[in-house]
Amino acid sequence: MKTDAMKLIPGIGVCLLIAVPAWLIVRYIEPLEVMGAPVLAILAGMIVALMRPVGEKAKWGVSFVSKRILQAAVVLLGFGLNLVTVGKIGSASLPVIIATITTSLVVAFILQRLLKIPARTATLVGVGSSICGGSAVAATAPVIGANDDEIAQAISVIFLFNVIAAIIFPSLGSVLGLSNESFGLFAGTAINDTSSVTAAASTWDTLHGTGGAVLEYATIVKLTRTLAIIPITLVLSLLRARKEGKGEAVKLKSLLPMFVVCFVLASVLTTVLTSVFTGQMLAAANTVFSFLKQVSKFFVVMAMAAVGLNTDLIKLIRTGGRPIFLGFCCWVAIASVSLGLQSLLGL
Repeated sequence: MKTDAMKLIPGIGVCLLIAVPAWLIVRYIEPLEVMGAPVLAILAGMIVALMRPVGEKAKWGVSFVSKRILQAAVVLLGFGLNLVTVGKIGSASLPVIIATITTSLVVAFILQRLLKIPARTATLVGVGSSICGGSAVAATAPVIGANDDEIAQAISVIFLFNVIAAIIFPSLGSVLGLSNESFGLFAGTAINDTSSVTAAASTWDTLHGTGGAVLEYATIVKLTRTLAIIPITLVLSLLRARKEGKGEAVKLKSLLPMFVVCFVLASVLTTVLTSVFTGQMLAAANTVFSFLKQVSKFFVVMAMAAVGLNTDLIKLIRTGGRPIFLGFCCWVAIASVSLGLQSLLGL
């Protein structure tokens, strides 16, 4: 057991050497905030792998980070979700959230068939575009058995349209005459990654002098979308179990990925404790949950560094055309449905 643990150290060390600078650079260089540390880490990992592929000593640790640490990141993400807060504000945006998620998944399914895109790549792009970017990819990849090349492809596509959305959506919202609340709902439902939602909402707040109100609203809408990880991963688990057709025992196990169960429990624990505690106890609990949420984000950065180290950059570029077109179609469809449904429902 000790020998196996020792095998992990070189690979974990390599991932840390990439993840820590990516984490710090994005935190202290404001223009790079819209990119996000996970994307910077995966790009750095791919470049490192291009210059010097992962050696035998490091491969165990890198594989551990890309799988187990990625799952741990999803579990810890649950500590950032207070279900009561999400329910109070997020319930009003639920019709738009459900419609945008459904639209993205349907578009991904249809184009996967028409363009003959690998099914797992299309699934990751569809889920990542509709729910919460890297976190949704992190939760979905183990469930569908996606490899590192497929994860890298999906993350790269999602990143591209995240950046575009963060840059153009505030101006687009102004041109369309959206109210503060409408833009918060638009940003929270049509932009998938938290960093890009934050960037777009913060830009709107600055342009319109709202005192941060849109940022708060958009963030809660985004957190409500994150909860869709639970039903989506369970449905995908069921579909995979049926496809494999290995009997009831395998189906039951596949339907209950332990990291998804733990993610739900973490969300419930956060909700219960923040509802029961008051005063100093509540402040202490919020401090702990905030810390765990930051650890979750850092684990995602580490995992993306590992994914980058296991990714063939040349192959990624050669095969990138169709997934990028798929991502574009999902992105346009989600934005259109978000705006159209708001107008239809008078939100």
